[in-house]
Amino acid sequence: MMKICIFGVGAIGSYLGAKLAKLPRPQVEVTLIARGKQLEALQNQGLKLEENGSEETTDNFLATDDVNAVEPQDAIFVTVKAQSVPKVAPSLPALYGQETMVIMAQNGIPWWYFRQTGGEYKDRVIRAVDPDGTIETNIPVKRVIGCVVYPATELVAPGVVRHIEGNRFSLGELDGTKSDRVKELANVLRQANLKAPVRNQIRNELWIKLWGNLAFNPISALTGATLESIGEYPLTRELARNMMLEAKAIAEKLGVKFGISLEQRLEGATKVGAHKTSMLQDIEAKRMTEIDALVGAVIELGELTDIPTPHLSSIYASVKLLEQSILANSGGSLWIRWDLL
Repeated sequence: MMKICIFGVGAIGSYLGAKLAKLPRPQVEVTLIARGKQLEALQNQGLKLEENGSEETTDNFLATDDVNAVEPQDAIFVTVKAQSVPKVAPSLPALYGQETMVIMAQNGIPWWYFRQTGGEYKDRVIRAVDPDGTIETNIPVKRVIGCVVYPATELVAPGVVRHIEGNRFSLGELDGTKSDRVKELANVLRQANLKAPVRNQIRNELWIKLWGNLAFNPISALTGATLESIGEYPLTRELARNMMLEAKAIAEKLGVKFGISLEQRLEGATKVGAHKTSMLQDIEAKRMTEIDALVGAVIELGELTDIPTPHLSSIYASVKLLEQSILANSGGSLWIRWDLL
């Protein structure tokens, strides 16, 4: 039996938890770490998944906000957004056993990016996402499994998650090996009817997703526009293209191989349609955004590789100012809601 914990039961965490909880308990034991109204709903009503026109509710899990009440886990999926990882990281060691894996399921450049790699940038710290080392102190690199998350989901109410499209969670060891542990984890996800390819170059796939997110998300946050509008309006499409060109130069300097063209990635984002990005949703809800992981970290890598980032830097500064303006108008605090992320 594999004991799996989902830490941060928002849209993605709820979807993953609902799929895994369908597996029989002798095979998988699921724990959901949540709080507030989400925790109350999970404990009292179970977790409802709306998918393919049908609804199914399960309570085949333990839901709690007390990590000390949970046995050591075989795998922990950290499904909070990047800006919340430093806040929750100190809680994770209470869940560790000797062989516990920690699967980091965030968008953007992760804190572990230069870990278990060679070359001139070996063991460099990404200050934009782990400025004081809190994450790495509490999540030993040896435990980490990289993850690129593709499902589009939304939390429509506490305890109710709607699946829109996609079911792939790409996994990869940081050193590129296809270890027994990552293959075992992938097999469990597949048994839950999820796609779980094991990649030997997880950083390449990370950049493919980031490539569009680093442009469309902040433009959406600043303009209130959907993906479709940004991609179809000539001026914002050109802005996104220039941001992506800067990022591509940085990534290639770091040895990343892009399997698709820039125009294909632009068009792919545009074809998603009238969709509000998660960053725009965060701004509308007066929550902290992923701007540091999506753009700030890329700018930092640009400084490291001597690649200029004028477009990325301008957009980054604008979103940071927008956050500060919301902060000033909301009584001095922006929400960090890891329970609903």
